Amino acid sequence: MIRVETDGVELACEAFGNPSDEAILLIAGLGTQMIRWTAPFCLALAARGHHVIRFDNRDAGCSTHISRRTAPDFGELAAALMAGRTPDVPYTLHDMAADAFGLLDALSIDRAHLVGRSMGGMIAQVMAYEHPERVASLTSMMSSTGNPSLPSPARDAIAMMTKPAPNPVSDEATYLAHSLAFARRIAGSRYPFDEAAARRLIIEETRRAQDRSGFGRQIAAIAVSGDRRRRLATVSAPTLVIHGSDDPLFPPACGEDTAASIPAAEFMLIEGMGHDLPPQLYGAVVEAIDRTTRRRPQTCE
Repeated sequence: MIRVETDGVELACEAFGNPSDEAILLIAGLGTQMIRWTAPFCLALAARGHHVIRFDNRDAGCSTHISRRTAPDFGELAAALMAGRTPDVPYTLHDMAADAFGLLDALSIDRAHLVGRSMGGMIAQVMAYEHPERVASLTSMMSSTGNPSLPSPARDAIAMMTKPAPNPVSDEATYLAHSLAFARRIAGSRYPFDEAAARRLIIEETRRAQDRSGFGRQIAAIAVSGDRRRRLATVSAPTLVIHGSDDPLFPPACGEDTAASIPAAEFMLIEGMGHDLPPQLYGAVVEAIDRTTRRRPQTCE
């Protein structure tokens, strides 16, 4: 792992494969760390002839935590948005997209294929329309467009995600039970939930870094991001949208809307997948991403 600095933010990152190959940047989701892109998944992409880079977003893992800024209260944030006001937030998805471009700059990468999951998919979308010349392809997984008319997350799942978590230092057992219950809830129905693997991942994330306030600041960035459909209509990069039929946080309509908003996007609905990426799907997902990296970009008629 190395750290690079971009505009006052340090980002922790790791790379797999040959640096002379075309780069794929993997962008993590809300409150999660780069290790959610597991080493076997990264190595499978690298074996297809890609230089694969995973990194911790700001406020996650070993990257800079914006601890000088208090996370907005969820209730106050929702009330402001419902009243049509733009709340003051520590940063936005556009700032996080700028972080990712800064990481590419620091690694001397002019152009990359982007793969983002959940919030990472949103960040990748912003990158694709803000600097299209730097985006070779876009894969948006288990994500959405910000369209306010889309179905809401399952109430119980969003309640589990946003309620205060036990302290992992003083009460690791209760924290693990809390985190495992959420991981099991967002998993799909087709692939068995691997509790042992989920436990190992949760423990590894906790030992790398733990910052619930960072999670709140990232949620605020998502909340104020607005509807991206008008800008997504300008995306010319080859695009793949992957979504699970059992996703309780972003129902399948969110993936359908993403694909419909981006010209010539391919939509890949995976039956029985939830808001996670089980190892049984690595082969199919890697193949689809690799295929997308080899597509030609859209051109004006």
